[in-house]
Order: sequence, then C-alpha cells, then structure tokens
Amino acid sequence: MRSPISGYSRLTKVHKFSAAGIAAAGVAALTFAALPGGSADAQTQSISVKPVAWSSQDLGVQDQQEQLGKQADVAMKLAKDEADKRKAEDEAKAKADKERAEKEAASRSEERKPVEQAPAAPAKKAYANNLDGWIREALDIMSAHGIPGSYDGIHRNIMRESTGNPNAINNWDSNAAAGIPSKGLLQVIDPTFKAYHVEGTSWNIYDPVANIVAACNYAAKTYGSMDNVNSAY
Repeated sequence: MRSPISGYSRLTKVHKFSAAGIAAAGVAALTFAALPGGSADAQTQSISVKPVAWSSQDLGVQDQQEQLGKQADVAMKLAKDEADKRKAEDEAKAKADKERAEKEAASRSEERKPVEQAPAAPAKKAYANNLDGWIREALDIMSAHGIPGSYDGIHRNIMRESTGNPNAINNWDSNAAAGIPSKGLLQVIDPTFKAYHVEGTSWNIYDPVANIVAACNYAAKTYGSMDNVNSAY
C-alpha cells in the first residue's frame, strides 16, 4: 500500500520503524490525556516513555559497519604481506637461477678452454753415420761437458791412429803385449776408456762417438787438448 506521506518510500527500514514508534507514542499520550478524573501530573507521569529500543539498533548497525571495515583492513594487510612475501621469494629464486646459470656458463667455458701445450722438446740433432758425423756429434758432447778440442785436431789424430776405422785394434805394441790392446778410432786402451768415459755416451769402446769423447777427455787432462797431441799418446 502506498503511504500518503510524501517521501516515505525513500526512507530506510530502520527510519520507518523509528517513525512508527514515534507515532505510536503520540497516540498513547493522547489516549491517556483523554481519560476522566486524572490530574495533569498523573497524566504526565503515565505518558512518560523510555528511550525507544530501535535507537540501539542504529548503534548496532554502525558498530557492525566499523567491525566490517576493520576486518577489511586486516584482510587487505594480510593480502599485501602475502604479495610482498611472494614477490621477495620470486626475486630470490630469479637471483639464484641467474647465479646458477652464470656458474654453469663459466664452467662450460672453462671446460672448452684449450689446454696449454707444453713447449715441444727441441728436435734431436741428426748426425751423419760417418767419420764427419761422428766427430761433429763428439764435439757437441764435449762442448756440453767443457772438454776442449777442435775438428781438425780430432780428425788429424784419428787418421794417424786408425785411418778412420772404428773397429781398429793394435795387437802388436806394448799394450797388446800386456793384454790391453788399443782399440777404436783414437786407439784407447780399456782402462783409459773406463776412467775417462763421459756420461751419456756408450760404454762400448768401439762406439765411434764414445771413443772420441773419452780419448779427448784423457788428452785434455794430460796434454791440455787433443789439438796438442801429434804422436802416440
């Protein structure tokens, strides 16, 4: 039913209840005032009313709204804290992933790094397997051990002693008579060869290089150099 009161339809339910209560109180006051034999004070006392109950409903609604507002604030704060936590976790994970990727890349780069090659040992010098080659190899060994002598001095004494035959042996001189014949290119007896043998050369007295080096070592100690030998020594 439409109310004859202008603007009544726009009132809230609470306001409508309040208005109805006020109207009811007014009707009650008028009813008591019309009763016969009653004094003005009695009538006044009889129409005194307590605060209406629906005014406390208004307060309840306000409290409820305040509580809802506080709960909303708490929920928003929790949501923000959770978002910040997840953001921090995502950033930490991204940082860890980046560091791990950088380490893996560095490891792969290290694995691909070419191994530094040790300097190649100098190629061993080659010598001809003849008198010229034997003398030149002997001279290099003598130089490494500080033994003096020249190509000409060695060659000259070899030609006199054995004519360049590395297997030459003297079976007729005093050494031969004593059982220790001279042997090899420079006609060295066994005791002399063993005493003046140079490390790194063969222990075979007939080896041409070992024979030359041992004989030159003996000549250096005895005559100063094979270059100073011009006869049997």
